[in-house]
Amino acid sequence: HAGTVRRTRRAIGQLQTIVTMIETDKPCAGVAMQLHAAEKAIEQAKKTFIPDHVDHCLEQSGASTPRESRAVIREFKEISKYL
Repeated sequence: HAGTVRRTRRAIGQLQTIVTMIETDKPCAGVAMQLHAAEKAIEQAKKTFIPDHVDHCLEQSGASTPRESRAVIREFKEISKYL
């Protein structure tokens, strides 16, 4: 999940910058641009994390019984809500 961590850290930095900009009365257009950038960083983190989870965590579940398979399907349904 290194890509997700990197993108999330980027968003944290952008959010800290936004707070500073607001506290120091920076122009609204600049604040709005940074808000947009932070939103995109979070969106990209999500787009990286969810497929990675599906590819690695669910595939490697080793479900061999119908009960285990249903548990994997439930987990997939749960995470797919956030796509």
